[in-house]
Amino acid sequence: MPVTANSQGARTSVGMGRKNARPWCENGATNPGMRTLPVPSLCFLNRHAGSSSRQRLHVAAWCLPVACVLGLSLAGCDPQLADDLRNSSASRPFQVRESVEQLQVTHAPPGAAIALFDARGTRLQSGQVDGMGSFVFRKLAPQAGYTIRTASVRGLPESEVSGLRVRSIAESKPEPDFYANQRLAPGHGYLRTRDGTLLSIYVTLPGPIEKGPYPTVVNYSGYDPSRPGTQRDEFAFLCGTFPVLCDPPADPSALIAAVMGYATVGVNMRGTGCSGGAFDFFDTLQRLDAYDVIETVAAQPWVLHGKVGTTGLSYPGYSQFFIAEQQPPSLAAIMPFSVMGDTYQTLMPGGLLNTGFAVGWISGVQDKAAPYGQGWEDDQVQAGDTTCGENQLLHGQKVDLVAQINENPYYRHDIGDPLTPTTFVPKINVPVYLASAWQDEQTGPFFASLFNRFTGSKTVRVTAYNGVHIDAFAPGLLVEWQIFMDLYVARRVPRIDPKLRQLAPLLMSRVFDAEIELPPDRLAHHATYESALAAYESEPMVRILFEQGAGPSGIAGAPDWAFEKKFARWPLPETQPQRLYLHESGALSLMQPSEATSASQLRHDPDAGQRSVLAPGGDVWARLPRYRWQPPQGEKALSFETAELVADQVMVGTASVDLYMQSTAEDADLQVTLSEVRPDGQEMFVQSGWLRAAQRKLAADATVLWPQHTHLHEDVQPLARVGSTDWSLVRVGVPAFAHAFRKGSRLRLIVDTPGGTRAAWKFKLLPLPSGTAHRVAHDRAHASSVVLPTLTGLTAPTPRPACPSLRGQPCRAYSPFINTRALP
Repeated sequence: MPVTANSQGARTSVGMGRKNARPWCENGATNPGMRTLPVPSLCFLNRHAGSSSRQRLHVAAWCLPVACVLGLSLAGCDPQLADDLRNSSASRPFQVRESVEQLQVTHAPPGAAIALFDARGTRLQSGQVDGMGSFVFRKLAPQAGYTIRTASVRGLPESEVSGLRVRSIAESKPEPDFYANQRLAPGHGYLRTRDGTLLSIYVTLPGPIEKGPYPTVVNYSGYDPSRPGTQRDEFAFLCGTFPVLCDPPADPSALIAAVMGYATVGVNMRGTGCSGGAFDFFDTLQRLDAYDVIETVAAQPWVLHGKVGTTGLSYPGYSQFFIAEQQPPSLAAIMPFSVMGDTYQTLMPGGLLNTGFAVGWISGVQDKAAPYGQGWEDDQVQAGDTTCGENQLLHGQKVDLVAQINENPYYRHDIGDPLTPTTFVPKINVPVYLASAWQDEQTGPFFASLFNRFTGSKTVRVTAYNGVHIDAFAPGLLVEWQIFMDLYVARRVPRIDPKLRQLAPLLMSRVFDAEIELPPDRLAHHATYESALAAYESEPMVRILFEQGAGPSGIAGAPDWAFEKKFARWPLPETQPQRLYLHESGALSLMQPSEATSASQLRHDPDAGQRSVLAPGGDVWARLPRYRWQPPQGEKALSFETAELVADQVMVGTASVDLYMQSTAEDADLQVTLSEVRPDGQEMFVQSGWLRAAQRKLAADATVLWPQHTHLHEDVQPLARVGSTDWSLVRVGVPAFAHAFRKGSRLRLIVDTPGGTRAAWKFKLLPLPSGTAHRVAHDRAHASSVVLPTLTGLTAPTPRPACPSLRGQPCRAYSPFINTRALP
C-alpha cells in the first residue's frame, strides 16, 4: 500500500471502501518500517463503498477470501476490481511494520497460519491471521534477522518475508528533525510516531494560527479525545465570545482549557478511535508514543515556549503519569485529576476483584478498541478519511485484558509494577498538580499513595477532598488548576478572564445543578510573573478541603467546601496515631479489654458483593444522590462505637483496623467502614477498606497507620480455624480520608462482607461454604483495635453540616446494633 506524508505528517493512503479507490490491493509499501511480501492480499469491494464501514468488515470476512482472492465467483465484486484481479500477478503483498518489541502484519490472507522465526530458524511464535488480515507478534527481543511465514490457505501458496528487524527502545529514539518536520494544523489530523504508526489528533486554537504562539495542553487517552468537535446548541450564542464552543474538543478538560485561552491537542492512543496500531494497556509502544506526541506537538510554531502541559480527568489523568515517566524534554507540567495511584488496589481492593467499575471499565475500553469500536470512526471513513479506515486493520489485534486479569488473581511484579504509578512516579521531573476525591466512586481512594512519591519533581501540589469522580471540575478547583497551568505552561501571572467569570455559573449549573461563581483571583495582584511564581512555590504542598457540599453557597450538596487546611507534606506531620480497642459490649475506647477470653462472630454474606450504595435509578453525580446505604444486618456484621466525643476530632490520612481472627473457613472477605453517628440521629459514611484475609502478609513498607500487603501468591496464609488455640492478626487498611468529627458525635466501626458502600464498585467474593462464620477476638491476649489518623489541636471552624449534604458521603438513620457473641 503506497504511503506518503502530507503537510501535517499524516499518511495519505488507499483505505477502506472509498469510491474510485483500490483498497488493500496495491503492490508495494514505501512507508518506513514496512516490508512487503508477495502473497495474496485481502481486498475490499468497491461496490460496498456507500455502505457503512461496519458492514464492509462483515463483507471482507467472507466475500473477499473466497470471491476476490480465489476468483471462484467474481460476480459479486466490483467490475473494476475484477479486472484488477484478472490483470494482476498471481500474488499480492502483505505488509510488516518493524517496531519496538513488535512486528505488525497487515494485508495477509485471513485465516492463514502465521509463524515467526529468528535468524537461526527457530520457531518463536505462531498464530492465525485474523479476519482483517492482521497479526501482531509481541514481546520480541531487539535484533535483526526475523522471518515471518504464512502457510498455504484456500489454495494460496506459502509465503515469507525475511530480514526483519525489531528495534530496542534506545535505538528507536528519533532525531529532533523527526518531530520538527511534522506540521499539525487545527482540526482533525494525524501525528506520526517513531515506528510509522499514525495517531489520530484533534487540534483547537484560541485564535487564528498567525496570532500565535499559544500556551498548549495535550490530552492523551483511549477515549475519544481526537473525535472531531460537535457544537452544542445550548452554547451557540456564546461562540462569538468563546469561538472554541463552536468547534469544541471532545474531552471536557480540553474544552475547559480551551475556554481558558489554551490551544489543545486531543490524541487517541494507539489502537483506539482513528489511531493506528493495536491496543494494549500502557504497553511499551503506548508509552513511547506519549513521548513522541509531546515532542511533536511542542515543535509546532504555534506552541508558546516550545513546551506543553498535559491535562485530563480519569483515564486522561492517569495517562499523564506514563507520559511524564518518559521524561520528554518538552513537557512543561502535568495536571492529573481523579486518578488511580495503586492500580492493583483499584482493580483488586485488598485482593478482591472489583467486578463493578474496574472490570467494567476495562471491558468497555477493550471493546471500544475494536475496529470501529467507538462509533465515530465510521463517520470519518464515510467522509473520506482513508487513513482512519486503514488504521482499523490492527485494532482486532488488541490484547485481551480481561483474560489477563482472570489469569492473575495475585499481584505479579512483572505485570503490576509497570502499570502502577506508585512504582515509577519518582522518575517524573516536571511540576505536578493532582486533585482527587477520597470517595471517588470510580478510580477509588488509593491516589494518596502517590503524594509522597514525586521525589523527582521540584514543585508538587495536591488537593484532596470528599466527593465524587467529576469534582475536580468544581469551581474552586478550576481556579487552582488555572493558576498552576498559567504559572508552569503559559508562564504568566494567573488571572481568570472576566468573560469566563460571567460564563462559569451557567456552566456549573449544567454540571453540578448549582450556580456557583469562581473564587477571586488570589495571585493576580502580582506585578510580575516571577513574583507570582515565587509566592506560589512558597505555599505548602498539600491542600485538604473539608466538607465539600456544605460550603458558603448554602446549597446542600453543591461542590464548595466549608473550610480547608494546608500542610507541608504527606503523611501530614501533624498526624498522631490514636489506637482505640474493640470491646465485648460493642464499645470502642482507649482502654484495652480486660477479659481473659472474649470474641464476637459474624457470618459471611454471599450477596453483599453485588450491592450498590445507590438506590435504583440513583445518580451518584447528582447534587444530592438517592442513596440506599443499608444498616448492618443481623449476624452478618459487627459494630463498635465510641462514647460521645467531648471535643472535635479532625482526622486526615489512612487508618488500620487490626483484628485477631478465626474462621470456620480458611479465608475471609472483609470490609471495614468508618462512620460518624451524629446527635441528630443520622449516621454519615466516611470511608471503607477491604481485605481478603489470606492475603494479609505485610509488605516491608507497612506502617502503624497503613498495613500495606504484598498480595503475592507465595505469601497466602490460611486463617486460624475456629476451635484452635491460634488467632490470626489481620490488618485491614482504611484508605485515606479527611473528616471532622464534631463534639457530641460518636465514631463507628463496622466489620462485614465487602459491598454496599460504594456506587460503582462490586466484588467477586470467595465461594465460601454456606454458614461460614468468622470470629473477632477482643480480650487481653488478642486486643483487636483500630488506629486512626488524628490531628492534634485542630477543631472544625464551621457548624456541623446537614445530613445529607457532603458529596460522596451518604447518610442514613442510625440503627443501634448488638453483636453476636462467639460461643466457646
